[in-house]
Amino acid sequence: MSFSRRHFLGTAAAGWPLAGSVRAVGEGKPSRRVKVGQIGTQHGHAAGKMEALRRLSGHFEVLGLAGATEPAGKAFDGVPRMGMEELLALPGLEAVVVETDFPDACAAAHAAVRAGKHVHLDKPGALDRKAFAAMRTEAEQRKVVLQMGYMLRYNPAFQLMVRAVTEGWLGKVTEIDAMMGKKLDAAARRNLMRLPGGGMFELGCHLVDAVCCLLGKPQEVHAFSKPAGMDGFQDNQLAVLVYPDAVASVRCNMADPFGNPRRRFMIAGTEGSLEVMPLESGRMTVRLTSARGDYKGGEQQVALAVPEGRYDAELVDFARAIRGEKKLPRDAAFDIAVYETVLRAAGV
Repeated sequence: MSFSRRHFLGTAAAGWPLAGSVRAVGEGKPSRRVKVGQIGTQHGHAAGKMEALRRLSGHFEVLGLAGATEPAGKAFDGVPRMGMEELLALPGLEAVVVETDFPDACAAAHAAVRAGKHVHLDKPGALDRKAFAAMRTEAEQRKVVLQMGYMLRYNPAFQLMVRAVTEGWLGKVTEIDAMMGKKLDAAARRNLMRLPGGGMFELGCHLVDAVCCLLGKPQEVHAFSKPAGMDGFQDNQLAVLVYPDAVASVRCNMADPFGNPRRRFMIAGTEGSLEVMPLESGRMTVRLTSARGDYKGGEQQVALAVPEGRYDAELVDFARAIRGEKKLPRDAAFDIAVYETVLRAAGV
C-alpha cells in the first residue's frame, strides 16, 4: 500500500489539539451515554478499559461482558456476563471494546463490525495481516467507528511531538530513538511465546505506531533479535525504520528489570529535539534553536499534566465519534499501514 508521509501527518495533525488533551477529557456535558459492552478479559489492558468505561459513566453505559475468563478481576464485578452472540444482539448496544487474547481479537472485532457495532480494538489487533486489513476495510465501508487502542496517541507528550513536527518546530526531522521494556516472569514468557514477533509485536507496537504517526510509513524496516533468555522467546529486539531523511530506532527489552523507568521516546531534527522519559510521565526535555509556540529557545525541562485515567481520553474520543460530535483522524489506510509496519518491525 502506497502511503505518503503527508497523508500520515495530515491525519495525525487533524486530531492533536483536542484528542486526549487534559481539557478535552472533562469538557462539556455529553448529549447521551453510549451503550457499550466488552468482549474478552485476556488482554493486558482489559481490566483498565473496563474500569475506565465504568468511571466515565457520563459517556458510557456498560451493558455486558462476553468471553470472560476466571478470575476476571474486581474491575468486572457486577457486569452481566454472556456469550458474544448474545452481547452483540442486546437491544440498544452500540459499541464493543475488544480485549480478547491476541489470536481471537480480529475475529471478535469483525463479528462486531458485521453486526453494525462500533469497535475499540486493543493493540496490535490481529495476528494475520490479511485478516486485519479485511476487517478494518469493512469497518470503514460500513461506516462504523473503529478505534485502535494505542494509548500513546492520546498522551500529551506525544501530542506535543505531533504539533512540533506538523508546525515545523524541529526543522527537518533526522532521528527518532525509542525504548519500551519490562521484566517478564516465566508464565508471561510462556504465554507470549505462542505469538509471532515476540515483545516487539506485543509491546513495542506502541512505539512503532508513534513513529508512524510522526514520520509516516517507512521505506525500509530492518528487524533484529538477540534473546537474553534460553527459551527462544524474543525478549530483546531492535527495529530500524528507514525514511528518506531520517532513521528511527525502536527497542523492546522484556528482560529488563528497570524497563518501565527506562521507557523513553526522543525525536530530533535540524532545529531541535523533544524527549520524554519515562514514557508516560509527561516529563520532557525540550531543546529548540529558537522560540516556538509556548517554548523558548534553548534547553528547558517541561512537566505536562497527564490525566489520571490512562485510557480516559481515547475512550471519550471514541464516545464522541459514535455520537457524531467528531470524526476520528485515523482512517483504515492509516491503521493498515501501521499494522503492516508493526509486523515488519517484529520480524514477522
